[in-house]
Amino acid sequence: MASGSIHVKIGGQLQAHIEQQIGGDGLYENASEYIRALIRRDLQTRDEAWEALQKELSPAMRADDSEFIAVSAEDVIRRNRRR
Repeated sequence: MASGSIHVKIGGQLQAHIEQQIGGDGLYENASEYIRALIRRDLQTRDEAWEALQKELSPAMRADDSEFIAVSAEDVIRRNRRR
């Protein structure tokens, strides 16, 4: 997008919600400021989710191959049925 602008039509409940977030009663000066804040929050959430996944998987990534056991699809299905 060379122009640096994106135009979006919003109406109904979405427009009403945006209007509540801006102006004298809201936290934001205008709709653009609110939308930018939403995008930043979305990016932060995505980054936090990626970091959480990496943290969860890091012990397995550092584990020695001898710590793993081979399982078949049937093994996994049987295990999940017992739960």
